[in-house]
Amino acid sequence: MRNISLLFRSVVKSLILVSVLSMAAVSARAQDVKEGASLFKQKCTSCHAIDKDLVGPALKDISKRHEEEWLIKWIRNSQALVAAGDEQAVALFEGHNRVVMTPFPDLSDDNIKNILAYIDDASSAPAAGSNQAEGGNAAAQSDDVSNFMLFGLIAVIVIAFIVIVVLNRVIRTLERIILNKKVLIEEEEEEEEKGKDYLGTIKRLAKNKKLVFFFVLGLVVFLGSAGWKTLWNVGVHQGYKPVQPIKFSHQLHAGVNQIECQYCHSGAFKSKNASIPSANVCMNCHKYVTASEKYNGETSPEIQKIYNALDWDGQQYGPNQRPIQWVRIHNLPDFAYFNHSQHVSVAGIECQRCHGPIETMEEVYQYSPLTMKWCVNCHRETEVNHKDNAYYDQLIAAHEKLKEGDKITAASLGGLECGKCHY
Repeated sequence: MRNISLLFRSVVKSLILVSVLSMAAVSARAQDVKEGASLFKQKCTSCHAIDKDLVGPALKDISKRHEEEWLIKWIRNSQALVAAGDEQAVALFEGHNRVVMTPFPDLSDDNIKNILAYIDDASSAPAAGSNQAEGGNAAAQSDDVSNFMLFGLIAVIVIAFIVIVVLNRVIRTLERIILNKKVLIEEEEEEEEKGKDYLGTIKRLAKNKKLVFFFVLGLVVFLGSAGWKTLWNVGVHQGYKPVQPIKFSHQLHAGVNQIECQYCHSGAFKSKNASIPSANVCMNCHKYVTASEKYNGETSPEIQKIYNALDWDGQQYGPNQRPIQWVRIHNLPDFAYFNHSQHVSVAGIECQRCHGPIETMEEVYQYSPLTMKWCVNCHRETEVNHKDNAYYDQLIAAHEKLKEGDKITAASLGGLECGKCHY
């Protein structure tokens, strides 16, 4: 009995010390990495990635190649280092075709250290690092659920520690009473001798109701938390990035060439669906743009796929045309109604609000969770701009007619729109 009590005390003290130190270290490190990830997406993803070269070089293991103090000076103002004749700076500038890196004088030393901490963290992670650099965090799945589960587990552990401490005090009191009885002391010594073998120890621990209770409680909490998190994320496809039949780069078309989103997705401002452009829209440019300079005078393999779909021989279209089988990425449930024109034309919301930094994506993925909670939060925060808005002007005019006693039909309120019935 006394040995079990001493065991409990040593375990409790060790667990409390380790938990406090671990939580403090992990919290500080996670905060630095989280802030660094946010700054990296804002400042760096337009030119850099972790595992591959973009406009600038890949940043994986950058801290192993350069000292932190030098990196801080380089990120804040690279050209100042080059102008000062710094050997590393000049070599890096010359080695990347003399491309000038954007200065960031607004970043503090701590900001830059957090960015470097994020890069180190992403560099040490397995293959998913590149997706994190693109903004996908991908993240993760739902921050609210993760925080809820984390704090719930911490609360359960704290309560368990408090209960153990209280029970230890009770045990200590009972031990004093037992030690006053010589007969019970002798029986305890006999039991200790019998319990020297491992099987006996296991049996005695199994008879300890407090130990069994906390073991079962921990198991239930763990399984419940895992099950709840799994059920919560059913149907959430954030980060989904399927393989498309043609490697179409939004970074090149919308980012580098700055082609407007609605040039290809023309339905976004006038209908429920944004619409996928036909191959003929692609041909408006790619009748002439073949990227042959990169392929020794031959047409780019990806552009050739468009020609094959349209049976284009360079002069005219053939009879064996077939549609391009694009894979849908963003898919709402059948019971959820969403109209692009209401959000784009009436509310004036930019495409990036839902689709993320599309102009930086080499391959498109689902940026937002598209859950009901996410949509409701957006509707709570977005202000309605009714000034010089034809839709709201029409409603105001209709209300004025109603006040004057004039007849108002459903058609005058948009009742003839196809999307009112067909969706």
